Amino acid sequence: MNVTSIQQQLLEQASAFIRQCYAELGKSEPDIRQRLDEISSQVQQHGHYTHTAEELTHGAKLAWRNSNRCIGRLFWDNLSVLDARHVETTDAMAETIWQHIDAATNGGKIRPFITVFPASNGHTAHSPRIWNHQLIRYAGYESNDGTIIGDPASVSFTRLCQELGWQGAGTSHDILPLVLSIGSSEKKWYAIPKELALEVPLAHPDFPTFEELGLRWYAVPFVSDMLLEIGGIRYTAAPFNGWYMGTEIGARNLADKDRYNKLPEVARVMGLDTSSNASLWKDKALVELNVAVLHSYKIHGVTIVDHHTAAQQFMRFERNERESSRDVTGRWSWLVPPLSPATTHIFHQRYDDRVVSPQFMYQNNS
Repeated sequence: MNVTSIQQQLLEQASAFIRQCYAELGKSEPDIRQRLDEISSQVQQHGHYTHTAEELTHGAKLAWRNSNRCIGRLFWDNLSVLDARHVETTDAMAETIWQHIDAATNGGKIRPFITVFPASNGHTAHSPRIWNHQLIRYAGYESNDGTIIGDPASVSFTRLCQELGWQGAGTSHDILPLVLSIGSSEKKWYAIPKELALEVPLAHPDFPTFEELGLRWYAVPFVSDMLLEIGGIRYTAAPFNGWYMGTEIGARNLADKDRYNKLPEVARVMGLDTSSNASLWKDKALVELNVAVLHSYKIHGVTIVDHHTAAQQFMRFERNERESSRDVTGRWSWLVPPLSPATTHIFHQRYDDRVVSPQFMYQNNS
């Protein structure tokens, strides 16, 4: 049977992955050759091949290890992988995602976790999709005068949910529903069970009135709209999570002017002079907002890491990779913490932003 150029490209990608995967798993050259023969036969007959459970698990771990934007890669080998390639309906997808959220949240002792739904195999008509950027995220409601209640980053997705029939309470912390589809089928929304969406109310150890701001954030960052590519096979629905680095919440989500923009309110609680930038009130408020985030997650027993510790962990990851004769790729602008960046070694380094497979990739969300 003749092999098309597309099939040849897939075979080359599969070969590169299998050789790396099997070498790292300690398998022999005969094992590799036998597996590549099986894959070649599958590709010629069907145009694609199917990963074994072992290949899927290690491939997902490698995708995390290769994620240029992630500072938490030291723990790549601790990723738990749920193989959900048998799932055929959005109802079953939702049930599986509830299992993921529950297992990963783990009562606050967060575990790195990924669920992998069926591969697209080049057929978009059968591709499962999760349309949320994160499984758990707050809604954003834009009024006629342009003001926004909730998360401005969620405004367009909130509109989509409302068009599908969902209605929130209109507060700053409404948890959006899960929106799923398979192939060309209509998008369907599912309310996330309240008991699964663990949230952390924010308080400050030195400013009792900080609680009056009513700030809160969800416990786990479940990224859900990216594509997982392993050996040329593309999984269009593969939600994954680690745990938060404090600055993601305290220096970005709650502090950015185009997000919750809470620095002026924090400054007021602290009694800071906001009449001049030269007073560095933004810097002071930013530090204390991050103190509140770390303090609150700790007292509620929810896993989180500060940016200094995360940078030290990334240094250990870099050392481990060098000792394994692997290059460390990375995107500096994502790896460097947004708070006191020059106090970390990452600020003073440069990284090769080369894409290495397996990999998580962005996909079209329209």
